[in-house]
Amino acid sequence: MSLEIDSPFLELLKDRIDLAHIPFSERGSRLLVMKRDDELIIRLAERWFKADPRLSAYRERPPILEHLRFTDGQGNLLPFQLTSYPHRLDFATQAGTFSLTFVDSETLLIAMPPGPCGIRFLAHVNDGQTDRRGGILRVVGDVRRSIAYTTNRPIVENSMTQVAIGDVEVCLRVEGDSPGGFLFNLTPRLGFNRYIPRLDEAFLTAARRWHDWFSAAPEVEGPFRTQYYYAWWVMRAGLISTRYYTTREAMTPSKIHYVGIWQWDAYFHALAYRHVDSRLARDQIRVVLDHQRADGMIPDAVHDEGTVTHLTFPIEADVTKPPLLAWSAWKLYETDGDREFLDEIYEPIVHWNDWWFQTCDVDHNGLCEYHHPYSSGADDSPLWDGGMPVTSPELNTYLYTQMENLSRIAGVLGMPEEARRWQEKADRLLERMQKLLWDRKARLFLPRRDGAFIPIRTPFSLMPLLTGRLDPKIARPLINHLFDPATFWTRYPVPTVAYNEAAYSSMEMWRGPTWININFLLIEGLERSGYHTEANQLRLRTLEMITNYPDIYEYYNPETGVPCDRAATTFGWSAALFIELALQAAERHLVPVHTGV
Repeated sequence: MSLEIDSPFLELLKDRIDLAHIPFSERGSRLLVMKRDDELIIRLAERWFKADPRLSAYRERPPILEHLRFTDGQGNLLPFQLTSYPHRLDFATQAGTFSLTFVDSETLLIAMPPGPCGIRFLAHVNDGQTDRRGGILRVVGDVRRSIAYTTNRPIVENSMTQVAIGDVEVCLRVEGDSPGGFLFNLTPRLGFNRYIPRLDEAFLTAARRWHDWFSAAPEVEGPFRTQYYYAWWVMRAGLISTRYYTTREAMTPSKIHYVGIWQWDAYFHALAYRHVDSRLARDQIRVVLDHQRADGMIPDAVHDEGTVTHLTFPIEADVTKPPLLAWSAWKLYETDGDREFLDEIYEPIVHWNDWWFQTCDVDHNGLCEYHHPYSSGADDSPLWDGGMPVTSPELNTYLYTQMENLSRIAGVLGMPEEARRWQEKADRLLERMQKLLWDRKARLFLPRRDGAFIPIRTPFSLMPLLTGRLDPKIARPLINHLFDPATFWTRYPVPTVAYNEAAYSSMEMWRGPTWININFLLIEGLERSGYHTEANQLRLRTLEMITNYPDIYEYYNPETGVPCDRAATTFGWSAALFIELALQAAERHLVPVHTGV
């Protein structure tokens, strides 16, 4: 039985999915196959708010299925040697090779070796019952899930044993030399998939799905090639299908660490998807607009069971995310020229922009403030330690770019007067920023609280470069700060707090580590401000940092480039923006000084 197709991409990513930190998953799936030693586990990328209303409780919940082991014909456990591909896992044992793939987003298929063999596992369920072809296990109560397991091989043993309350052990042994499979269907639905397809067709179909995804992406050669296609693996494996409030197929930041759709993550994810699937890119924006409030605010996050619009910690306030919607939408338009999409979202963006100025300018000075730390996206930054609200330069820079792009959109839609008014509003906002947030002594833009500067240097002080409209007398000092080794030009810039600040911590989230989205925005700011050589320097440093490790992480140590201890793995916007930067580097024929592992 052949499970192979001729694909350079699948071979390129051989053994990149280690199952320890990087789960095996599929587009749209909530199933994560992982391993501990010679055992497999299956986690669910689901929150289960009805079982536990804490926002991050899903990270602590045990796998729905664990201690999954392969056995010989007598039921003896078999150690295995793993070989992984994007579409398939091979487990070589003394009894032969067991191979695993996805049939659909809720169904796993295991091809068994010929001869007597078996499978043993523990399911965290309430009850179960065996039948002629396998059995059905159920989670009941406020959260309902079912596990149907099925084989088309002659069954020798099929037993269920309740070993504890909520724990059922299953032992299945089969015989015969004909090709056969074992099917897992894990689902919230009433109906189950218990149809076992032809094994060769199922594995070849899975291979073609992945090959077609990679081949649709723009080609990248050279030292970033392998990590580039791994990033595309992350961008497909991280997609979850529609369910309840998750109204569109959308990318999670990380199926292990962040289950849901976060607003500004979605905007960054859309940038990568525009290169392979315009509709998928547009849906990353639509899924957050589907939940826009009547007052114009867009939720911080959307998950299956609801949205996040208000939090009581660390303070009580409404919570959203930075206004990068129009910025992202315009980049999609530059790629596909879809005027209809701009027409579809123009009014929601206007409503969103109005919300900021109507709600978040409490001192009426023409600049907006963050009223909750999480609305900044930089949740733990020391800028918020003294309390809220804070008038921050990067927020008003984002609003400048939003209105600048609203002007462009209005022009495309044939509304020249509105286009002119939006650009005038953007220009007035920039004037207010330079008047109220420019610290002549520090030669930086600084945030304000209660009318006073917050004297902590962060990359947000440099973000007005993104306007591309700063006077050189202001822009040049910002460049000097960025490229000063004492502040921001570390080995792997840009630290989220200046290196010589007392608040700097190289491994603590948003208090020092390097984040790819901040670097990406600064690179664009350098380009827009005419500093192309400097942009290339930061672009290459960023690409090298991400290439140095097999996985792609949430944030990195700015001194060593090591992924930080608590940083999420298989991280969405890091992968999406790595793709963008790698394409830019290829277009500019940039060659790295160092190459990664």
